[in-house]
Amino acid sequence: MNEADLYTQLQSAGLELVQCSEIKKSGGITIMRAPSVKTRDLLTLFINLEQMQGAGVPLLDALSDIRDATDNDRLRDILSETYRSVSEGASMSEGFAAQPKVFSNIVVSLIKAGEETGDLTFSYREILKYLKWQDALQSKMKKATRYPIILLAVVVLTVVIMLGVVVPQIIGFISNLGQELPFYTKALMATSEFFQNYGVYVGIAPFALFALYKILRGVSREFAYRADRVFLSLPIMGPLIRKITIARYAQTFAALYASGISVLGCLKSGRNTVGNLALYEAFENVEEQVKTGSSLSEAFNFTGEFPSMVVRMVRIGEESGNLTPVLAQVSEFYSKDVEESVDGMIAMIEPMLTAFLGGMILWIAASVFGPIYSSFGEMDF
Repeated sequence: MNEADLYTQLQSAGLELVQCSEIKKSGGITIMRAPSVKTRDLLTLFINLEQMQGAGVPLLDALSDIRDATDNDRLRDILSETYRSVSEGASMSEGFAAQPKVFSNIVVSLIKAGEETGDLTFSYREILKYLKWQDALQSKMKKATRYPIILLAVVVLTVVIMLGVVVPQIIGFISNLGQELPFYTKALMATSEFFQNYGVYVGIAPFALFALYKILRGVSREFAYRADRVFLSLPIMGPLIRKITIARYAQTFAALYASGISVLGCLKSGRNTVGNLALYEAFENVEEQVKTGSSLSEAFNFTGEFPSMVVRMVRIGEESGNLTPVLAQVSEFYSKDVEESVDGMIAMIEPMLTAFLGGMILWIAASVFGPIYSSFGEMDF
């Protein structure tokens, strides 16, 4: 984009170009980078949109005011582009759909449903409920994993210092004691020697394997499917991945259905929030079952991914015609289940890491001081 194009776009958005300059690049890498749009930024955006919609402020004026008030540069640019699109005749859902990395499919679908029904206020409220649920889940995960990550870093740092610095300085002294060393001391010496010779490769290996995994996942759908299937079969991580995915799926379905979107539309949008390909395939089967005439409860039961209690709740909602509150209860059920699973996993990880660190220190202490004490006993005073 040149300066003339920028001037034209700003004029159409009701703004004036004060000053502009080209962002310099060094080595093909842009020095200046726009900040990302976080969930909290989106919450603020839709709170303002809901309030202005309720006050009867025209959409273009609302977008203009929110754009001028936001502190996030990237979000300001996005709102400027959306303002330009809407002023040229496009709908707001179309403007937001042009930014898929910021506005998810469910947000776009809810806004589109509000535009069709003429009740954008309700759509904004459903979006806020969804974003608050998502933000609460993310905050829960961050808080729950912060301490184990710090503890893991301490464990790794301790092992690196002990095997890379402390133990090598003592090995020479132990080797000169002239006595038969116990097997655990020999194992420590061998481990320390291996760490000194190949420690760099050991440190690089996890990053190299992760990069290889991402490449293979990007080029081979079969590999990605098999990897996701393996993740689901893991003893601790598997059930947690399953519950988080189904919780997101149920929350998306409940929000969309409450906005008046058809069951098939809700199923499709909910499926698009699923990142695990194995579960994605299962939810594809739900959609296919509904298309062939099966009820929603029958389709959920067919996948084998939903507990019988959830299937029964959905069946009762279908029979009574109160599916919306039932779906909200299903979403709440899985949200609480995810929180309990995360708490249980963290409660298990913390003592495991503590025990591992204690065992490592005990092994090093016994391997170092055991032969020294033995040599004192053999001395002739």
